[in-house]
Amino acid sequence: MISHTLNINNKDSVMYITFPKFEKTGLVNLLFSTRVGGVSGGMWSSMNLSFNRGDKRENVLENYRLLCGCKGININNLVLSKQTHTNNVKTVTKADCGTGIFKESFCDIDGLITNQKGVALVTQYADCTPLVFLDTKNKVIATSHAGWRGTVKEIGKKTVEKMMNEFGSNPADIIVGIGPCIKECCYEVDDPVYNEFSKLSYLDLSKIFQKKENGRYMLNLVEANKQILINVGIPYSNFDLSDICTCCNSDVMHSHRKTKGERGNLALIIELK
Repeated sequence: MISHTLNINNKDSVMYITFPKFEKTGLVNLLFSTRVGGVSGGMWSSMNLSFNRGDKRENVLENYRLLCGCKGININNLVLSKQTHTNNVKTVTKADCGTGIFKESFCDIDGLITNQKGVALVTQYADCTPLVFLDTKNKVIATSHAGWRGTVKEIGKKTVEKMMNEFGSNPADIIVGIGPCIKECCYEVDDPVYNEFSKLSYLDLSKIFQKKENGRYMLNLVEANKQILINVGIPYSNFDLSDICTCCNSDVMHSHRKTKGERGNLALIIELK
């Protein structure tokens, strides 16, 4: 796997991805997992970060410990939610640490925000688009899970607006990372998906969809989310944009489409230092 826009790292046999603009701030611990360096076997091998796909709980916990160890994150500080392709975004605090890993998870939440140090936000993926945010001025972080449904429901916009409304964030101060996901080379969709995106009148669909001879389309989720976030005021210069396709790199990334659902989950973790 090669990237010209994100950093691919290896530590203690764990392969993980970091975002250059976030790294330069020195304000956060942030990493996106691969499937390399964990203890799970079979279709989950080897770094699976999902508790609800049939893997042994002790394996998933150990995988989190190994991954968190790469950035010195305390596993007890993690906050997970049950993602259901909504645009629901929740603000969390230190009181929520351990949710989804040592105590009952939040339901129907696809985005998390905090302004408190020591609260490690977690979102999970296996082709859907990772969105991660840092308000460098007000010290607010967020992460959102955006498959095509979440994208067209503008979860990225909802996340930024919640940062603005609750913490006074200015979009000009927000750095955004759009992480590894299934890219337009592999993501074929049909007219109903195209029609949902066409309802967002500000989108340039010619840059998001490539029509095929069979009448279907190849969908670029990175471009779609970028346009949505630019529309809400994020400057283009504030983006770290992934060039990694999870489906093309299914040997080192979990991909739902490539494996027809026989897979584990990747995770993005962000924490204020």
